[in-house]
Amino acid sequence: MNKRSLLIYGVVVVVLAGLGALATGLLVSIFERKSEAKNPYIHLVEVGEDDTDPAKWGVNWPKQYESYQLTALATRTRFGGHGGSEALPEQKIERDPWLKRIFLGYAFSIDYRDRRGHAYMLYDQEETKRLTKPQTGSCLHCHASVMPLYRELGGGDAMAGFEKSYQMSYQQMSAKLHESGHAHPVSCVDCHSAQTMKLRVTRPGFIKAIQALAASPAPLPQLPSIERWRATDRRAPYDPNLLASRTEMRSFVCGQCHVEYYCSSAMPLEFPWSKGLKVEDLEAHWNATTLPNGSRFYDYKHSESGAEILKAQHPEFELWSQGIHSRSGVACADCHMPYQRDGATKVSDHWVRSPLLNINRACQVCHHIEEKEILARVESIQARNFDLLQRAGKALVDQLDAIQAAKAAAATDEQLHQARELQRQAQWRLDFVAAENSMGFHAPQEAARILGEAVDLARQGQVAALKAKTAVPTESR
Repeated sequence: MNKRSLLIYGVVVVVLAGLGALATGLLVSIFERKSEAKNPYIHLVEVGEDDTDPAKWGVNWPKQYESYQLTALATRTRFGGHGGSEALPEQKIERDPWLKRIFLGYAFSIDYRDRRGHAYMLYDQEETKRLTKPQTGSCLHCHASVMPLYRELGGGDAMAGFEKSYQMSYQQMSAKLHESGHAHPVSCVDCHSAQTMKLRVTRPGFIKAIQALAASPAPLPQLPSIERWRATDRRAPYDPNLLASRTEMRSFVCGQCHVEYYCSSAMPLEFPWSKGLKVEDLEAHWNATTLPNGSRFYDYKHSESGAEILKAQHPEFELWSQGIHSRSGVACADCHMPYQRDGATKVSDHWVRSPLLNINRACQVCHHIEEKEILARVESIQARNFDLLQRAGKALVDQLDAIQAAKAAAATDEQLHQARELQRQAQWRLDFVAAENSMGFHAPQEAARILGEAVDLARQGQVAALKAKTAVPTESR
C-alpha cells in the first residue's frame, strides 16, 4: 500500500472514529435526557402534610424552589408592584389621597401599601400598621402556611380549626403559628400533595366557596368541571380535588387567596360566591348577609358620611373569570407561572410575577407578535382603566363633600339615606377594581364597565346629597 493510500485509510479511520464518538455521545445524551424526563426529581427526603418550610421540599425539587426564592426580588410594572429597596413597599394612600379619604373609619386609611412577592406575604402583614387596630386570626388564612395550625386548633379537623380562628386575635393566632414552627409564607404543601406532587386546594375558605358557587345558578362556562357536576344528581358537594381538571386547578390554587373575602372577628372568613362571581353577584351576596347582631352586613361605617361600606379585598380570581383569557381556557399559572425548559424537563416557573416581566414565555406562546407590541397593548388597556379609576375616585370624593355639606346643614339620616346607599354601591365598584391587582387587564371591558358604573353612581349620590341639603328648611341650617 502506497503512502497516498495509507493517508486516505488513516483519514477514514479518524473520521469513522469521530463519528462513532459523536454517535455514542448522542446516545448517552438521549439516555440521560430520557432518564431526566422519566425521573424528574430524586426523592432524597420525606415530606408530609406538616412540612411547611419550602426549603425542605427544595431538596427534592430544587428547580422549583430556586425560582420560588426569586419572589423575594423587587419587581415593578407601570401600574403595580414594588420596585424600591426600603423595608416596606410604598404607601398607596400617599400616592392617591382619595384612597385615604374613602377608607376613613377603616384600618386601610392607616396603612395601605403596594404589593410585593410571595416571599414577603407574611412579613408585610406582620409589619402593617393596621395591626394597631383589632384584627382577627382569620387574616392568616391567606398569608401563611396555616393548615397544620388549623388541624391543631380543630383536634385534627382543619375545617373545625378554621371555624375557630376568627375568634382569636391576630396576635394570638400569630404567636401560635410561630410557636408551632409554621411561620412561613405560602408554601409547597399549600398547593401540592406531599405524596404525588399533584395540584390540590387546601384552604377551607375556598373549598366552602367553590361548593357554594357550584350550587348557585350562575353560568360558569369557564369552569367546565362545575358544569359537568351540575348535570349529576348532586348528592355529594362539588369537590375540586376530585373533579377539577388540571387546567382548572392551575387557577384554583391561586383562587384560594387572590379573591374577595370578609375577614373580621364578627364571623368566620367568607368568600361571597353563593350567587356567582360578577361584581353584582358578590354585592348581592353581601346584601343578603346579616351580621351576628342582626344588622345588614357591612365592613365598616364611613367616619364622615356614616354610610355602611363594603370593602373589596383583591378579587383577581373573580375579575379573571369574566375575561377572554378565562373563557379561552388560559389559567392563572399559564401567565404568572409559565412553563420553562430545564434540560429534558418542563417545569412551572415558581417566580410568581407579572407576565409583563416575562413576555416571551408568558405571552408569546399564544400571541405571535413582538414583545414591544404586546407591552404597548397591555399598557394601553391599563392606562384607560387607570384614567377611569381616577375619575371614579374624583366623583366619590365630590359625593363625600356633598354629604358633608348636607350634614352640616342638619340633613337627617332619612334625608341622607339615598346618598349613603349610592356611596355604598359606588365605592364597592371603585374598590373592586382599585384593589384588584391587574389595573383591569384580567377583564378589560368588564373593569371599564364597573368603573363607569362607579362614576355614575357616585354622581347620582352627589345629586342625592345636594337634594338632601336643599330639603332642609333654611331656618334649620
